[in-house]
Amino acid sequence: MVSYKKLWVLLAQKELNKKKLMALAGISTTSMNKLVKGANVTTDILCRICNVLECDFKDIMEYIPETK
Repeated sequence: MVSYKKLWVLLAQKELNKKKLMALAGISTTSMNKLVKGANVTTDILCRICNVLECDFKDIMEYIPETK
């Protein structure tokens, strides 16, 4: 499972909201909704976010092993 909690923390630190990130990174509402729900998004979307926030994947997401 992937968690984007780090993304929301980073946005708050940079004083950006989701709507502003969508505009700056060219992300659709559908893609943003996927991020909010913790669903899979394309690498292209992640690259756009990292470009805008000047960060790496590890700064916006993390892998959380599913418990059995």
